[in-house]
Amino acid sequence: MLGTLNTRVMLEYLPELLQGLQATLLLSVSGFAGAMLIGIIACALTIQPLRWPRAIVIAYVDIIRATPLLAQLYFLYFGLPRIGILIPEFHIGIIALALNSGAYVAEIIRSGILSIQRGQVEAGISTGLSYLQRMRHIVLPQALRPTVSPLIGQAIVLVKDSSLLSLISVVELTRAGQRIANERFMPFEGLVATATAYLAIYFLLKFLAELWSRHNSLPDRA
Repeated sequence: MLGTLNTRVMLEYLPELLQGLQATLLLSVSGFAGAMLIGIIACALTIQPLRWPRAIVIAYVDIIRATPLLAQLYFLYFGLPRIGILIPEFHIGIIALALNSGAYVAEIIRSGILSIQRGQVEAGISTGLSYLQRMRHIVLPQALRPTVSPLIGQAIVLVKDSSLLSLISVVELTRAGQRIANERFMPFEGLVATATAYLAIYFLLKFLAELWSRHNSLPDRA
């Protein structure tokens, strides 16, 4: 089958594929940045003493983890206009990715926070630091370090999930590959081009995760 691969058509659509790749990267970076913000806020609310904010975050995490991203995407895409909120498809995609990954990021960061020794938090309390100051100066800097590799893994999942945005007419990498199938009736060439780009992103993120793991496992120098 590879012998019949029409690389000429793939090169002909290369500009559109590169534009789709650029859109995928923008969607992924923006979505993951939003997921980090949501995850940090959600995690902070789960470990604070008040019950009702913690209950809201727990409900949010459970709902997101119990429903598929496609259902969440369609809920935003079709539901927001029904209440008068009109948002471009591209931005809806970013919101959906951020809300979906934010729930998983919150759990990843929470596991990192729980690994911090209680004595360090008590030391911050004894020095007069407020809750937000303790989170900013003591808890989060230490919690984020061991969670970098899992967070990169979640970023890989987010990049792959961004392909679902083609279903709401967002012109990203998968949508660009579909144009080869629709306009030239060559679905195999479109799939190969799309898969190659996703593999490149995957191996880049995997390399970063392995690089961080090796660096983080080095013994401290005297």
